[in-house]
Amino acid sequence: MGSLVALKALSLHNNSLSGDIPSSLGNCKVLGLINLSDNKFLGIIPRWIVERTTLMVIHLRSNKFTGEIPQNICQLSYLRVLDLANNSLSGTIPKCLNNISNMVVGFIEGHFNVLEANYNFESYKEILILNIKGRDSKYKDILRYVRMIDLSSNNLSRSIPVEIFSLSKLQSLNLSHNHLTGMISVEIGGMEYLESLDLSRNSLSGEVPQTIAKLTFLGDLNMSYNNLSRRIPSGTQIQTLCPLSFFGNAELCGAPLLKNCPDDDEEETPRPTGIGENREFP
Repeated sequence: MGSLVALKALSLHNNSLSGDIPSSLGNCKVLGLINLSDNKFLGIIPRWIVERTTLMVIHLRSNKFTGEIPQNICQLSYLRVLDLANNSLSGTIPKCLNNISNMVVGFIEGHFNVLEANYNFESYKEILILNIKGRDSKYKDILRYVRMIDLSSNNLSRSIPVEIFSLSKLQSLNLSHNHLTGMISVEIGGMEYLESLDLSRNSLSGEVPQTIAKLTFLGDLNMSYNNLSRRIPSGTQIQTLCPLSFFGNAELCGAPLLKNCPDDDEEETPRPTGIGENREFP
């Protein structure tokens, strides 16, 4: 397969392929999409993948990859889908992800658009199944407009780099089920197009930044099972979310949770009066 030097899209998902990814695939110099999800590939993510600057989609979800996320991945300025979820990756989230231009300034056309093409007067559009908002959905006609990062269900540690919040055109970010610590930066308010955010099942601490209320497109939020504290920010849509979005944070309070904050004014509830209570009988 490495002899297919003009190959633009490689989809081998949902098979039982195992072992290392063949190094001969590094000969595919114009590869724009690689989908090896739901297999049993192992080892580290090959260096040639993150050096393929033509890549728009990296979909390596649900394999057995180990090691760290390669720093060179930040050089892929055309990248619009990065899904490395459900592997055994360790180390930290690269701070340089804000160098991925396509997720900062929006739609950028590359040398070709690998997601759509015309052959013999017939159009072809790549189909990709992505897990966004907690469910698998098929993307075809609007795939070219999707911007998402999913690093969930790995062994990533330390804090969430503030640089990731500079990805202002990102629509979906999932960092759940890792070992992330530290506070959530106030810079999260700059992710103006974010629709889905999942930071659940980590060890994040501190307050939920008030700036998260600026994310007017945010309709799917999960911060459950962390160590977050104090009052949940007030926002146009925050209080309408399901309380389960914040469940499992013992020190968190305020709507949509039923737990009041210590500085809330306690409303006086009138005492019930009934027969025989505080009455005098002749």
